[in-house]
Amino acid sequence: MKILIAEDDLTSRLILENFLQEYGTTNVVVNGTEAVSAVRSALKDGQPYDLICLDIMMPEMDGVKALEKIRKSEEGRGVTSTYGAKIIMITALDDPKNVMNSFKELCDAYIVKPIDKTMLLQKLDEIGLARISQ
Repeated sequence: MKILIAEDDLTSRLILENFLQEYGTTNVVVNGTEAVSAVRSALKDGQPYDLICLDIMMPEMDGVKALEKIRKSEEGRGVTSTYGAKIIMITALDDPKNVMNSFKELCDAYIVKPIDKTMLLQKLDEIGLARISQ
């Protein structure tokens, strides 16, 4: 499994990487611009990400805008969101507007910080990555 973690907060980044590294190769970026670039590069190389954990509040480009660009990049390569990367949005804000905007841009799940391994594994199971949560 190929995993991208896009998170500007060091603690959250380390927690996610610690939780997920046993399930596959993890790559880490610190803002939305880097996330979009990493996804485009992976698509170009024919090795797309299976899972993307995308923080909503990041510098340079926020997570919702990055999500939009990621889905457009996938579509540009003929990959619909149903068959693209599974994307989990992560944020410190439990704000219905952020939730709706994220799902409008075709995220697969949404987690509010603090990140809990049990909750993360439950979300992975819900979005069809059951092989991780077992």
